Amino acid sequence: MKKISFRNDVLPLKNMLYRLALRITLNSAEAEDIVQDTLIKVWNRREQWDSIESIEAYSLTVCRNLSLDRTRKMANLAQSIEEVGADRPDGAQNPFERAVQGDRIRLVRSIVDSLPEKQRSCVQLRDFEGKPYKEIAAILGITEEQVKVNIFRARQTIKTRFQELEEYGL
Repeated sequence: MKKISFRNDVLPLKNMLYRLALRITLNSAEAEDIVQDTLIKVWNRREQWDSIESIEAYSLTVCRNLSLDRTRKMANLAQSIEEVGADRPDGAQNPFERAVQGDRIRLVRSIVDSLPEKQRSCVQLRDFEGKPYKEIAAILGITEEQVKVNIFRARQTIKTRFQELEEYGL
């Protein structure tokens, strides 16, 4: 069995944990706090690491649960997501095309942010983090079929809302 190292196995997950927490809380400062709390909780369970099948899945589960708890307490779903990193859309040659592409990315982000929590988490883990369905199911505590349904519905909603907004220019 592989020996788990906090420095090599847990710390590299912090950016992924942050993105998940940010997707759920929609608040950068809250997400940073949740990542710190997650790392502390994972560290405090170091005696049981040998019995944990996937430290990554365990860490993501802890992060998701802390995020949901914090969101319920704070009821801050109305806030919009803060920009994370620099968006440099590829393929846009002139400033106008870059601006249009940037607007589209912000539009998709706001649509994703408005999805129900389960759909938002599934899309975050699958489309942004590249996690397999089985791992997403374990992290969220639902079946693989439910993961697929949530992702399908989320993608349909994103597509429909995006087309409506693009068509009517709202």
